[in-house]
Amino acid sequence: MTDSQRQLARRPEEPRFDICTAVTTPTGPSRRARDTCAGRPAGTEALTADMGSGSVSVGLRAMFSMLTPNESSFERVEEVPPYVQQATPFFVGLMVLEVVVGLLKTGRSVVTISDGLTSLAAGMVSRLPSVSRLLLRGCELSAYMYVWEHFRLLELPWDSAWTWWFTLIGVDFGYYWVHRFAHEVAVLWAAHQVHHSSEYYNLTTALRQSATQQFASWVFYLPLALAVPPSIFAVHIQLNLLYQFWIHTELIRDLGPLEWVFNTPKHHRVHHGRNLYCIDKNYGGILIIWDRLFGTFAPEEDKVIYGLVFPIRRYESLFVQFHYYRYLWKKSKAYRTFSDKLSTFLKGPSWKPGKARLGDHVDNPKVTGREVPHDPSWSLPLQAYAAVHFLLVLWTYHELFQNKMTSPSVSETPAGGPAVNTNGLIAESTISQPK
Repeated sequence: MTDSQRQLARRPEEPRFDICTAVTTPTGPSRRARDTCAGRPAGTEALTADMGSGSVSVGLRAMFSMLTPNESSFERVEEVPPYVQQATPFFVGLMVLEVVVGLLKTGRSVVTISDGLTSLAAGMVSRLPSVSRLLLRGCELSAYMYVWEHFRLLELPWDSAWTWWFTLIGVDFGYYWVHRFAHEVAVLWAAHQVHHSSEYYNLTTALRQSATQQFASWVFYLPLALAVPPSIFAVHIQLNLLYQFWIHTELIRDLGPLEWVFNTPKHHRVHHGRNLYCIDKNYGGILIIWDRLFGTFAPEEDKVIYGLVFPIRRYESLFVQFHYYRYLWKKSKAYRTFSDKLSTFLKGPSWKPGKARLGDHVDNPKVTGREVPHDPSWSLPLQAYAAVHFLLVLWTYHELFQNKMTSPSVSETPAGGPAVNTNGLIAESTISQPK
C-alpha cells in the first residue's frame, strides 16, 4: 500500500449531509425536511397539526387572535394549518356554554330551535363545495397569488414579526372596507343581509352566513398581495374570521379599556341593531379603531333591537338567502330611467330617486325598545323532530361534502397560479365574510 493510500485509509470519513437529521431551524429540522423524511408531501405536518396535543391551545387561542408570529408564520401556503378546523370544537363548546349560562342568568334559553337551526343551516349552505371550495379556491386565493406572482412591488420576509403584524392590521383594514361596502351597496347588502336577518343575538348568529357574498369580498384584499406573501395572508384571513365568532353574545357586557381598541360584544351588538343610532355603525373586525377614524363608530346606548329594519320573520333557508335579490329586481323595475335602475343596485339599500347615495331612514319602522323577536309556537315534539332532522342533515353534509372539501390538494387554475386547498383552509375561512 502506498503512502497516499495509507493516508486516505486513515482519513476520517467526511460527514454526509442528511436532511433527516440536519438542524435547519432553531428548533430542529424544518417542516419540509420532516415531511420529506417521513415520506409525506411537503406541508403534511402542518396540515395534520390539529391532531397533535398542542392543537387544543392553538385552536382556542386562534379564536381570540392570540397566536404569536413565531408559531404562525409559514413559508408556503401548503404549510398553513387549518385554524378554523382546529377551533371548531370550541365553537360547539362555547355555544353550549352560552345556553347554560343564559339559562342560569335569565331562566330562559338564549337560542331558539327555529332561529338557531336557521343560522346553522345558513352556515352549511355558505360552505357547500359548489360555492365555497370551487369559487373561493378559484377566485380568492388564486387571484391573490396571481397578483403576488406577477405584480408584487416588494417581498416582505415571511419569517419577520413585522410582516406578521403588518398583515394582521392590513387584513383587518381590508375587512373594514369589505364590511362597509356590504352595507352601503345594495347588491352587496342583498348577500350580507342574511347575517343580519336574525332577531336574536347569540353565537349561532355568527354562523348565519351568505352563500353569495364571498364572490365580491376577495377584491378588497388584493392590495396586500403587492407585498405580503400568500402564506401570511392565509394565516390572518383565518384569524380575522375566528375572532369575530365570540363577539356575537349578549352575556359579555363590557371589557373596560379594551373597548377603545378592539371590537367587542358591546360594539358588535350595536352593529346588529335596527335602532336608528345603530344603523351602518361599527364595521370593524378585530379592531374598532377604523370606525373611530372614519366616523362610523357608535357606543351602545339604548336597548338594542336586533335584525333587519323590515324583519322578514321567516325561517326558510332559501328565502333567507335570496329574497333580497328579488326585492331589488322588483324595485328597479319600478323606475323608468336606466340611471335609476342601476342606482337601485349600486347605491345604498335605502336609496330612492332624489335622495343622497345612502338614502335616509325616515320610512323605517320606529323602534320602541319593546319589540319581541319572532318565535313561532313550535310544539316540543316538533322541536325535537327539527333538531334530529338537522343532525341527520349535518351528518349527511359531512359525509358527502366535508371530507372532499378538506382533502389536501394543489391544482392549476385558469389564472395560471396554484389553487391550494389547505385541508379545508379556504373553505373554512370563507375569506372573512363580514359580520
